Amino acid sequence: MDKLLYVAMSGAKETLRAQAANTHNLANASTTGFKADLSAFQSRAVTGPGYSSRVYATNSTVGWDHAIGAQTTTGNPLDVAIQGQGFFAVQDANGKEAYSRAGDLHVDPAGQLLTATGLPVMGDSGPISVPPSTSISVAADGTISIVPLGQSPQTVSNVGRIKLVNPPLDSIQRGADGLFRTSDGEPAPADAATTVASGTLESSNVDLASCMVNMIELARRFDLQVKALHTAEDDGAASAKLLQSG
Repeated sequence: MDKLLYVAMSGAKETLRAQAANTHNLANASTTGFKADLSAFQSRAVTGPGYSSRVYATNSTVGWDHAIGAQTTTGNPLDVAIQGQGFFAVQDANGKEAYSRAGDLHVDPAGQLLTATGLPVMGDSGPISVPPSTSISVAADGTISIVPLGQSPQTVSNVGRIKLVNPPLDSIQRGADGLFRTSDGEPAPADAATTVASGTLESSNVDLASCMVNMIELARRFDLQVKALHTAEDDGAASAKLLQSG
């Protein structure tokens, strides 16, 4: 009876963990540049006395979906989308270099180029600053050009270039803050072959239909595990009643 309770309990717990990962994906279905988490169940043998055929399931995140999300035209010159694989560099909350594909950028009142979440965008020699200007554009190689405030449209100045990188996908990992970093913690080299499109944003690659189907399936699986727990409880009560009557 204890074995049944343990297997059913662990199954319900792992199903909730899978549901949490699925819900996280659903919550980020509209997040720019988001990559869906991948999770999977694995069978584990129940250790201890008894038949070796007894197994229970565990769930864990096994990585993230590398697929590129659909691109949407916005017309905003500071909306940039990586073309193909790759990332642009940002400065994380600890001042270290990290990587993202969320290209909804803006310039703050202090002239710093930031992501939508307020992280500085990195250039070839550190965070990029943009002087006051009447217009701004981003070239395919990440070069940022402006028409300085008070100058004629023919006066164009380059103020920096977004650092674009394309490390091997098996050499990077995603942190709890949603940013990507190299496995060894070292900055990735700039990649001249990586390009961006201005006036475009990459959507999340979450498949809403699959997430909804998975949510229903996981809910049914959880209900099954809870029913098994109730069955074990009823069987235990019946057994205790038989022993008392004897």
